[in-house]
Amino acid sequence: MKKVIRITLSLLFACAFSAQAQTQQDTIVVSRDGTGQYRNIQEAVESVRAFMDYTVTIYIKNGLYKEKIIIPSWIKNVQFVGEDAEKTIITWDDHANIDNMGTFRTYTVRVDANDITFKDLTIENNAAPLGQAVALHTEGDRLMFINCRFLGNQDTIYTGRENTHLLFTNCYIEGTTDFIFGPATALFERCVIHSKRNSYITAASTPANVPFGYVFKGCKLTADPNVTKVHLGRPWRPYAATAFIDCELGSHIRPDGWNNWRNEANELTARYSEFGNTGPGASTTERVKWSKQLTTKEALQYNPEKIFKNTANWYPYK
Repeated sequence: MKKVIRITLSLLFACAFSAQAQTQQDTIVVSRDGTGQYRNIQEAVESVRAFMDYTVTIYIKNGLYKEKIIIPSWIKNVQFVGEDAEKTIITWDDHANIDNMGTFRTYTVRVDANDITFKDLTIENNAAPLGQAVALHTEGDRLMFINCRFLGNQDTIYTGRENTHLLFTNCYIEGTTDFIFGPATALFERCVIHSKRNSYITAASTPANVPFGYVFKGCKLTADPNVTKVHLGRPWRPYAATAFIDCELGSHIRPDGWNNWRNEANELTARYSEFGNTGPGASTTERVKWSKQLTTKEALQYNPEKIFKNTANWYPYK
């Protein structure tokens, strides 16, 4: 009898282990041609177990994925890796003036989860330029975007939820007006920031008690040929914080650099700064008096350990 019980328990354990192994997939493949486990990215997301303590890679083969995607808050430790940044494209076409949708429902990809990484893919909102049209909407913390492309017009990237931390490395980001906006803390390293219209690049809404908003380091600011008058930023909220450090600024950057969003009171609170920039748009002789030129000592404070305080171990580039 004891032997039978032992055999039964062994079989039950083996079945349970096998079932667990089937659900704990290290890599999930998505492909439009049907050669992966899923044809749609959202289907792959829904297959991931909640609150995992190990990393899963969702590998996305080249293709055009017309999907409106939500990465829910109970997903964590997932990497979305495209086959090729220019050929793996996630796209949608909502804009704010469709049925009074409003800005915050127009996203192509919305990330509510923490500890998510995107690599080597494109996220696009290809709506006609008829209103705000978000490509990427973030709410989660510790999100990384590496060698990605973000394509759109007005409001391309919304960095939502204060006290969250985002990293953009070697990315291409384009847009027309306020195309990087929101309250999160975000570091942009070696990114190309491309303006498609005479307008504004950033519209930070950094809370007063958050020391770092947007930090651009070693980035290159470019523009379409007919674009000649672009501001680095304007304050969506009074304490907007944005810094450009060691960046290359094209001739399209206006000599005054920054805008107060038609409110002189913002000049007393907005935190706009520059250091070590080069290029025809980097001259500071005509910058607005209420922006700041950092000293070398001050510029050294804009490092990952300070920017990502309490999350420094998460930053991958030591």
